[in-house]
Order: sequence, then structure tokens, then C-alpha cells
Amino acid sequence: MQNIKPLLRPLNKSLDLSNRIVMAPMTRSRADNDGNVPTDLMAEYYKQRSSAGLIISEGSPISPKAVGYINVPGIYTQAQVEGWKKITKAVHEKNGKIFLQLWHVGRISHPDFHNGDLPLAPSAINPNEKSYTPEGFKDTVTPKKMTIDEIKSTIEDFKNGAVNAINAGFDGVEIHASNGYLLHQFFSSTSNKRTDEYGGSIENRAKILFEIIDAIKKEIPEQKIGVRLNPSLHGIFGMTLNEDTIPTFDYIINQLNNYDLAYLHLSEPFNDVSDIPNAETEIAKRYRPIYRGTLMINAHFDQESGNKVIEEGDADLVAYGKLYISNPDLVERFENDAPLNDYDIDTFYTPGPKGYTDYPLLEEELNTNK
Repeated sequence: MQNIKPLLRPLNKSLDLSNRIVMAPMTRSRADNDGNVPTDLMAEYYKQRSSAGLIISEGSPISPKAVGYINVPGIYTQAQVEGWKKITKAVHEKNGKIFLQLWHVGRISHPDFHNGDLPLAPSAINPNEKSYTPEGFKDTVTPKKMTIDEIKSTIEDFKNGAVNAINAGFDGVEIHASNGYLLHQFFSSTSNKRTDEYGGSIENRAKILFEIIDAIKKEIPEQKIGVRLNPSLHGIFGMTLNEDTIPTFDYIINQLNNYDLAYLHLSEPFNDVSDIPNAETEIAKRYRPIYRGTLMINAHFDQESGNKVIEEGDADLVAYGKLYISNPDLVERFENDAPLNDYDIDTFYTPGPKGYTDYPLLEEELNTNK
């Protein structure tokens, strides 16, 4: 086993995976139909990437109120469930494993998605970001502060989304509590100014996440639930890091040890936060000693740094995003130390197969060069 690259070693912990390379969740905006139903083209895209130890689907809104981007596939209608079934079947036929990411964008949305109604958030604070609407990018607005009933309804939506995902054939679900979206907005004292049971103390601001996990685990095994967090996000997606940000994530991650989760998915800082007071610049190194379960790390990794973080024991899995857009057979390329295709940013969110399912496989390139 020592001669096998760390990324290519199987994982036999909470998850049983053939390798430690994970396809990260990435919005690709290909569900370009009235019902935001997953398509045959999407099934081909995910099938091409089935050699990953685990695929995490693009974020899938848990209700119409959760939407904040165009052409994203949902998980709240029966038609969407049927569409996702094609995708899970295609991945499983290639012996792959796939989780669905449960998503609510909160205030990173726009009234255009909600018949003119305001997006929901823990507090009425504008993130001053952009929302990608059917009419192009528009400035975000001041959202509606959620009522307790709306919070409880959202918890129910997360639970129903998880049940729908399992019914669609997914191997599990990932709760998106990261990247400035709804749950992250609850965690942060700069976006959550509530004075009720969901605001104020660290415990109150984190409460919604644990209520969601508790609701989901009544319906599906804990071992099929993953959680994604981004502790040092700052200046992106409307988030501002302050003195209680890292203590909040320390608390959350400690509490997650009380669950037998599939994994905890953490992101290294998306941008340079070395000059930001109270930021943590090395997320895996900070949280590996704290979290006792399977730890996945993400952001800016290549093959060398991915092998290193596993070899040094700071993570069990490494999630790759953009590299998986242009290299559907990333596992095989890493295995053979083969060159990687460059990705085309202009086609990240455009409809159709261009820049989606047309990147060449290593096998095709080798045959062409014979």
C-alpha cells in the first residue's frame, strides 16, 4: 500500500471508497428547463467522472425559496427526483458513488426568483453581492428576516430534500452550510443579528445546523450525511470574518463529533486571509486534531498537494473542483502522471455540451497520438 499514491489508496472508514479523490460540488447551470429537472446531458457529465472515489453533486435547491441561480437542478419535485434517478443510475453502472448537495442560498438570491418576494435570511442585511438571474447579474437586495415558522419550514425542506435524494438513488447527502449561503449566514454574527433562539450566542447561531441533521437522521442513517463548512471565508459571498468566526466553527466542529457522519467537508481559504485578524490560514491542520471522523479538504489542491495533505494525516479525502470540469478522468490522469486539460471559464454556466461533456479523456488522447 505504501507504494500507492495517497490519493489513490482506498478509504475504509465511514465511507468505503475506491480512492480518496472527490469531485467537489460545482454549479454548472445545465438544468435549463421550466422545472429545473436534471437532464440526460447531466447524466452523461456525471457518468464521465464516475472513477472519482466520490462525486458530490452540484448544489440542489431544497425548495423554490432556496433558489438563487438560474438553471440549477432542484430536489423538491417528483419530476426532479425522476431526473436525478438517471444520473445516479449512470454513476452506479460505472461503479461510482454519488452524494447530493442540499442547498439553500438564503440572501444570495433576488426577488426575480420569488415572484417579487424578498429572499429569506436570518436577518435583514444586504450581502451587497450579485445574484445570477434570468436577466443576468443583478445586485442583491435587503432580504426578509425569517420568522421562527419559516426556519422550522426550512429545516423540514432540508429533511424532505434528503429523503428525495435517497429515493433518487443517491448514496448520501451533503448539507451545504458553507460559502456564504443560508446556514453560513446563521453562523456569522455579521449576518445574523437575531435576538431569539437562533441568534446571539454561538450555540444559538449554530442551532439550525444541528436541528437539520437531527431531522434528516430520523429518515436516513447518519452515515449517509455529510456537512460542508468554510471557516475562513472573508470578503466573498457577502461574508465578513470577525473575532468570533473561528470560535464559532471550533464549536460546530466539536459538536459534529457527536454524530456518526459520512464526512466533514472543509475548505481552505478561498483568498489570502493572512492579513485578516482572527482568520485561520490552515484549515485542515487546525481541524484534523479536533474532528474525529472522516475529514475532506478542498480548495486549490493539485496532485502533489493532495497527496501531501493525506500523507501528513491532515485529511482523509481531497475534493477537486475546476480540475474535474476539464478532466473527467482525473483519477486516471493522476495515476499516470498525465498532463491535465485546461478548463474554459466561459462555458462554466452556459447551456449545452460545450465545455461540459466534450473534454477529451486520456485514453482518447493516447489513441489519437499513436
